[in-house]
Amino acid sequence: MNSRLTEKLGISVKEELLTLALTHRSFAYESGGLPTNERLEFLGDSVLGLIITEALYERFPDFDESRLSPLRSGVVNMRALAQIARDLELGASLRIGKGEENTGGRDKNSILADSLEALVGAIYLQHGYEVTTSIVMRLMSSSIEDAVSRGAGLDGKTALQELVAAQNWPAPEYRISESGPDHDKDFVAIAVINGQTFPEGKGKSKREAEQIAARLAFEALSEKRA
Repeated sequence: MNSRLTEKLGISVKEELLTLALTHRSFAYESGGLPTNERLEFLGDSVLGLIITEALYERFPDFDESRLSPLRSGVVNMRALAQIARDLELGASLRIGKGEENTGGRDKNSILADSLEALVGAIYLQHGYEVTTSIVMRLMSSSIEDAVSRGAGLDGKTALQELVAAQNWPAPEYRISESGPDHDKDFVAIAVINGQTFPEGKGKSKREAEQIAARLAFEALSEKRA
């Protein structure tokens, strides 16, 4: 199963590193306290962020921070990372606990995104920054293009606000809910426009959830106008 994953990655990963990257805390706890992938996730999150930031910095020399930051958020967010993990069929290789298994944990955005970051961390530890950059850019090139095509540097909330203003509608409102422990919260945001609700955005912060919800509402309204 893991050989299929490394085949899709196009690179070898040491068995112990790969196993650790694929070990969710639910499996570790049920197995008596095994190491989890959370340290690798912490490392991979930073490495991934740096790689994408550098790529955007080089590609858009005329963009200032106010445009680069939302563009990066459009590329590196839970939904986008989870989709890449699905493309890699990462869920099939995860070591998760019975509780998560029974509640669809192998296809949860949060678990998939976190595991992808852990995998990036493992690749970085074994192969270094240059090789990891090559892998990440190959995996995420379409995510970058998607973010650019949706409006490079224009974050979801700004894009939605401008569209709503052009229609002379009231400003969007956002309904926010949160769940999980303080150290690992999940946020859900729903955009409400003219009394109409749109698909929910999920993220690890209120801002990320709102941005995703705004982008989903923007895309839905744009399709109606097309």
